[in-house]
Amino acid sequence: METLHPIELLINQADQAINAEDFDMLVDIYAPDALLVIKPGMNAVGKEQIKKAFEAIAAYFEHTLEVKQAGLSILETGDTALVLAKTLVCAKDIPTMERKATYVFTKNADNLWKCSIDNSYGHDLIQ
Repeated sequence: METLHPIELLINQADQAINAEDFDMLVDIYAPDALLVIKPGMNAVGKEQIKKAFEAIAAYFEHTLEVKQAGLSILETGDTALVLAKTLVCAKDIPTMERKATYVFTKNADNLWKCSIDNSYGHDLIQ
Protein backbone atom coordinates (compact mmCIF):
# COMPACT_ATOMS: atom_id res chain seq x y z
CA MET A 1 0.00 0.00 0.00
CA GLU A 2 1.30 3.43 -0.97
CA THR A 3 2.13 5.80 1.87
CA LEU A 4 0.64 9.25 1.41
CA HIS A 5 2.80 12.35 1.72
CA PRO A 6 2.09 14.21 5.01
CA ILE A 7 0.80 17.17 2.99
CA GLU A 8 -1.65 14.96 1.11
CA LEU A 9 -2.93 13.72 4.47
CA LEU A 10 -3.36 17.35 5.63
CA ILE A 11 -5.25 18.29 2.48
CA ASN A 12 -7.55 15.29 2.95
CA GLN A 13 -8.12 16.37 6.57
CA ALA A 14 -8.86 19.92 5.39
CA ASP A 15 -11.41 18.67 2.85
CA GLN A 16 -13.11 16.56 5.54
CA ALA A 17 -13.14 19.53 7.93
CA ILE A 18 -14.65 21.82 5.28
CA ASN A 19 -17.32 19.24 4.41
CA ALA A 20 -18.14 18.70 8.10
CA GLU A 21 -17.90 22.44 8.87
CA ASP A 22 -15.32 21.72 11.58
CA PHE A 23 -13.54 25.03 11.21
CA ASP A 24 -11.60 24.76 14.48
CA MET A 25 -9.92 21.62 13.15
CA LEU A 26 -9.51 23.25 9.75
CA VAL A 27 -7.58 26.28 10.96
CA ASP A 28 -5.06 24.02 12.74
CA ILE A 29 -3.81 23.05 9.28
CA TYR A 30 -2.86 26.69 8.54
CA ALA A 31 0.23 28.66 9.53
CA PRO A 32 -0.51 31.59 11.89
CA ASP A 33 0.01 34.14 9.07
CA ALA A 34 -1.55 32.05 6.28
CA LEU A 35 -3.35 33.61 3.35
CA LEU A 36 -6.60 32.23 1.92
CA VAL A 37 -7.90 33.46 -1.43
CA ILE A 38 -11.63 33.84 -0.78
CA LYS A 39 -12.26 35.00 -4.34
CA PRO A 40 -10.13 36.91 -6.83
CA GLY A 41 -9.25 40.23 -5.22
CA MET A 42 -10.35 39.18 -1.71
CA ASN A 43 -8.06 37.42 0.76
CA ALA A 44 -8.23 36.39 4.39
CA VAL A 45 -5.00 36.51 6.40
CA GLY A 46 -4.44 34.71 9.69
CA LYS A 47 -6.37 31.92 11.35
CA GLU A 48 -9.16 34.14 12.74
CA GLN A 49 -9.98 35.69 9.34
CA ILE A 50 -9.69 32.29 7.62
CA LYS A 51 -12.14 30.71 10.08
CA LYS A 52 -14.62 33.57 9.58
CA ALA A 53 -14.22 33.25 5.80
CA PHE A 54 -15.00 29.53 5.84
CA GLU A 55 -18.02 30.15 8.08
CA ALA A 56 -19.30 32.72 5.56
CA ILE A 57 -18.55 30.41 2.62
CA ALA A 58 -20.51 27.60 4.29
CA ALA A 59 -23.47 29.92 4.86
CA TYR A 60 -23.28 31.19 1.26
CA PHE A 61 -23.55 27.62 -0.03
CA GLU A 62 -26.40 26.88 2.43
CA HIS A 63 -24.18 24.42 4.33
CA THR A 64 -24.04 22.01 1.36
CA LEU A 65 -20.46 22.65 0.22
CA GLU A 66 -18.41 19.56 -0.60
CA VAL A 67 -14.74 19.64 -1.54
CA LYS A 68 -12.49 16.79 -2.67
CA GLN A 69 -9.27 16.32 -4.56
CA ALA A 70 -9.13 14.54 -7.91
CA GLY A 71 -5.35 14.70 -8.17
CA LEU A 72 -2.31 16.25 -6.49
CA SER A 73 1.30 16.94 -7.38
CA ILE A 74 3.62 18.00 -4.54
CA LEU A 75 6.85 19.81 -5.41
CA GLU A 76 9.00 19.90 -2.27
CA THR A 77 12.35 21.46 -1.46
CA GLY A 78 13.69 22.03 2.03
CA ASP A 79 10.94 23.41 4.24
CA THR A 80 8.69 24.57 1.36
CA ALA A 81 6.25 22.68 -0.84
CA LEU A 82 4.12 23.80 -3.76
CA VAL A 83 0.99 21.73 -4.27
CA LEU A 84 -0.79 21.66 -7.62
CA ALA A 85 -4.25 20.19 -7.20
CA LYS A 86 -7.31 19.32 -9.20
CA THR A 87 -10.02 20.25 -6.73
CA LEU A 88 -13.69 19.38 -7.18
CA VAL A 89 -16.19 21.70 -5.53
CA CYS A 90 -19.95 21.19 -5.45
CA ALA A 91 -22.95 22.41 -3.51
CA LYS A 92 -26.73 22.29 -3.67
CA ASP A 93 -28.07 23.58 -7.01
CA ILE A 94 -24.50 24.10 -8.30
CA PRO A 95 -22.89 21.64 -10.71
CA THR A 96 -19.49 20.28 -9.74
CA MET A 97 -16.74 22.78 -10.54
CA GLU A 98 -13.18 21.71 -11.21
CA ARG A 99 -10.50 24.08 -10.00
CA LYS A 100 -6.78 23.86 -10.60
CA ALA A 101 -5.76 24.96 -7.13
CA THR A 102 -2.33 25.92 -5.85
CA TYR A 103 -1.24 25.65 -2.24
CA VAL A 104 2.02 26.49 -0.50
CA PHE A 105 3.02 24.56 2.61
CA THR A 106 5.95 25.32 4.92
CA LYS A 107 7.46 23.37 7.79
CA ASN A 108 7.25 25.14 11.13
CA ALA A 109 9.74 25.06 14.02
CA ASP A 110 8.22 21.73 15.17
CA ASN A 111 8.93 20.24 11.72
CA LEU A 112 5.20 20.06 10.92
CA TRP A 113 3.75 21.07 7.56
CA LYS A 114 1.32 24.00 7.67
CA CYS A 115 -0.56 25.65 4.81
CA SER A 116 0.82 29.15 4.17
CA ILE A 117 -1.11 30.00 0.99
CA ASP A 118 -4.46 28.47 -0.01
CA ASN A 119 -5.43 29.49 -3.53
CA SER A 120 -8.25 27.30 -4.83
CA TYR A 121 -8.46 29.52 -7.94
CA GLY A 122 -4.92 28.73 -9.11
CA HIS A 123 -3.93 30.59 -12.28
CA ASP A 124 -7.48 31.87 -12.74
CA LEU A 125 -6.41 34.80 -10.52
CA ILE A 126 -4.46 36.13 -13.51
CA GLN A 127 -7.46 36.36 -15.86
